[in-house]
Amino acid sequence: MSTEKEFLMVTARDLNLSSCHVCSQLSPATVHLCPRCMSPLHLRKVNSIQRSWALLITAVMLYIPAMLYPVTSVYALGQVEASTLMGSVIHFLESGSWPIAIVIFVASIAVPILKIIGLGYLLVCVQRKKHENRLQLTRLYRMVEFVGRWSMIDVFVVAILVALVQFGIFINIIPGIGIMAFTAVVIVTMFASMQFDPRLIWDS
Repeated sequence: MSTEKEFLMVTARDLNLSSCHVCSQLSPATVHLCPRCMSPLHLRKVNSIQRSWALLITAVMLYIPAMLYPVTSVYALGQVEASTLMGSVIHFLESGSWPIAIVIFVASIAVPILKIIGLGYLLVCVQRKKHENRLQLTRLYRMVEFVGRWSMIDVFVVAILVALVQFGIFINIIPGIGIMAFTAVVIVTMFASMQFDPRLIWDS
C-alpha cells in the first residue's frame, strides 16, 4: 500500500519529464522545444509566483477605486445621480428587488474578494511549502478558477443597461470610473490565476 501511495505522488518533474502547454506532449526535461508543435518547454511557468503576486497586488489596488467611485451616472431632467457598487446593492434592497441586489453583491463584491483571498492563500502556502493538504489546495485553485468566470456579470449588466436605457435628453446613463476600475480588477485577477502554476502545489 505504501509503495502504491508513493507511486501516486510521483510527478512528471520527478521523472525528469516536462509537459507541453500547447499539445500536452511529454518530453525529456533536457528538450527545450516540443517535438510535436515546436513550442517552448519548461518544467514550471517562469516566475509564476512573482508574476501572480504582482498581478494580485495590482488587483487589490484597483479594487479600492472600483468600490469608492461611481459605476454609473444617471442624467435625468437636469439632475445627476451617481451610484457606487455598494450603493446599487442598497438601492435595490430598499426598492424590494432582492434578486438583483443579491446578483450584484455576489458578482461585484463577494466573488472578487473571495478570488483575491483564495489566490493569495495559495501563493502563501506554495511559498511556505505547506503541502500537507495538497488535495484541498488543488480544490481551492479549481474553485478560484470557477468563480472567476462569473466576475463579469456586473459589467455586462451595466453595459446592457447603458445600451437599452437611452432616451435622448430625458435620461442618459453613462458608465463611471468605478466600472472601469472593476473591469480592470476582473481582467487582472484572471491573468493572476493564469500565471499561477498549480503544479507547484505538488512539488516536494
